[in-house]
Amino acid sequence: MTDLMVLTLTKKAPAAHWGNADVTFENNQAVIHLKEGDQLRQIQQAARKLRSQGLMKLSLEGERWDLDSQWSLAQGFATAKSMPEIIWTGDEATQIALTHRLSSASFARYLVNETPENLAPVKLAILAAHWLSELGGDKVSYRIIEGDQLLEENWQGIHAVGRGSARPPAMLELDYNPLEGDASVSVALVGKGITFDSGGYSIKPSEGMLGMKCDMGGAATVTAALGLAIKQGLNKRIKLFLCCAENLISGNAYKLGDIITYKNGVTVEVVNTDAEGRLVLADGLQAACETGAKLVIDAATLTGAAVMAVGTNYNAIFSPKSEVLLKAQTKAAEVGERVWPLPLESWHRDMCPSAYADTANSRAMKGGGAGGASNAAGFLWRFVSPEVNWLHMDLASAFADQPNSLWAAGGTTHGMLTITALLQDS
Repeated sequence: MTDLMVLTLTKKAPAAHWGNADVTFENNQAVIHLKEGDQLRQIQQAARKLRSQGLMKLSLEGERWDLDSQWSLAQGFATAKSMPEIIWTGDEATQIALTHRLSSASFARYLVNETPENLAPVKLAILAAHWLSELGGDKVSYRIIEGDQLLEENWQGIHAVGRGSARPPAMLELDYNPLEGDASVSVALVGKGITFDSGGYSIKPSEGMLGMKCDMGGAATVTAALGLAIKQGLNKRIKLFLCCAENLISGNAYKLGDIITYKNGVTVEVVNTDAEGRLVLADGLQAACETGAKLVIDAATLTGAAVMAVGTNYNAIFSPKSEVLLKAQTKAAEVGERVWPLPLESWHRDMCPSAYADTANSRAMKGGGAGGASNAAGFLWRFVSPEVNWLHMDLASAFADQPNSLWAAGGTTHGMLTITALLQDS
């Protein structure tokens, strides 16, 4: 095989000597043989096989390639070790769109796959701010609130979760404003940025902790989504809030039984220090609602319960408003991503009761008990203004602990396109 492999699509069955193979080869050419069913999934699976055989560079040829099929190929061909090298096909607009997608997704993968040692909370905020500033120029402004300054501004949750680390927690407040003057904010984005999650005093087992560099996947996803929208020429004012901390154990770490009093007056008893994501997002959601944005979207690798409910090929979505869920489903389908709504009723806000505070951050049982993903969403709802349209994305499909038939190990960026589409159409 040569360094560059030409790749085409066909609906024809392979020659008999290939049996039931979905990919065949001849010299420096490969063919993906499509069957009935989900052809984008077939293409992504074929791309994983090609990469596993050591191929590093592909040139796509033929009329069957469109935007969605080429992107599915790129998602399967990407790995944690290198950005895929793909020569796109199609018209100039299609090739530009794919290039923008790949560069944004690659930045998100870089963040998610970086070692915890190299990605402290403040560094995550700085990298995200600098990348967006490079894309948006003087349309982007930001500030980073770190350490005890969080307490001074009453961002209690981020500080509590991150204070056990020698490296300070931080909140990134970023404003993208391509409009003149003090324009209204169309959408506010919130991302969970736990750069490493040991579980705190509710410590995780080793096998459950190994992949916890991914726990800032929500921050990476919303950052990449905004960056992609900027590349696409987004002409709306957007605010971004990243809630960044390391959840570690020390003599200064927060403990079970602590009570956090939030800016809106809600008191929260800590019954599980491994349910830390919702504690930092509570600050970010309040900050987002203060902007006056009509739509607030948060994204987080929040619960194992979401993974158990929808698996690793979907992201779970929640909203108290059915029209918000329908729009998210529509946009996800348009860009070839998968989301699935899980229940969120008003009584979910009371599913983590406390004898000492307004609510607890979980239930004192393994995994937070039944309906854990909905209970977490109910907790977050306490920090969302009633008039706001709110979408919560529990990113069950944002990270692959092990390589599988669709994804290499590491960050997947699944969810980025959905959020970008919502930014463009909100």
